[in-house]
Amino acid sequence: QVQLVESGGGLVQAGGSLRLSCVASGRTFSAYAMGWFRQAPGKEREFVARISWSTRSTNYDDSVKGRFTISRDNAKNTVYLQMNSLKPEDTAVYYCAVETEPNEYNFWGRGTQVTVSS
Repeated sequence: QVQLVESGGGLVQAGGSLRLSCVASGRTFSAYAMGWFRQAPGKEREFVARISWSTRSTNYDDSVKGRFTISRDNAKNTVYLQMNSLKPEDTAVYYCAVETEPNEYNFWGRGTQVTVSS
């Protein structure tokens, strides 16, 4: 059974940092791109960042460019999201997902809550 488990969320003051992790089990995802998404209360889920299977290509939403960094360790089946200079508007539940087809994400985790206080 495929499972993605996010961790690393928490409460942080504006300007602070957090590092999220997503561990995949039940299958090897080293050949797939991985993505991070987030959903704030009352809002739709939105794309945050993506990393190719080879780690040579990364993409970010404009709202996080220069502040967030996505990376992965294929040997550990883990993808990370380093979040710096956090803002209150970054408050959301963060999810990781596997891009099984171009621009199609399947196998979602349950998410980890990130709360940024002003």
